[in-house]
Amino acid sequence: MRIEVQPTPNVHALKFTLDRRVTEGRSETYTSPEQAAGSPVAQRLLRIPGVRRVFLLNDFVTVTRQPDARWEDIVPEVERALRECLGPRE
Repeated sequence: MRIEVQPTPNVHALKFTLDRRVTEGRSETYTSPEQAAGSPVAQRLLRIPGVRRVFLLNDFVTVTRQPDARWEDIVPEVERALRECLGPRE
């Protein structure tokens, strides 16, 4: 699976663009694993230390970190979680 990481205007958020869809035309925003019970990928992402919010729409996921968290710690975990949850390209 191809994942492209892009900055956003918010220094605490990064956009992860995928080569597949994660939602079908509607956005989803979650701030806790419990709230994300219907979205396994969001639930997994919110369990990563330092992740505060997850926004999903079509073929991208925006991850917002806690202000004191480091992207160097979060990005590899987000990429791993996306690959685990969304699997290899068919």
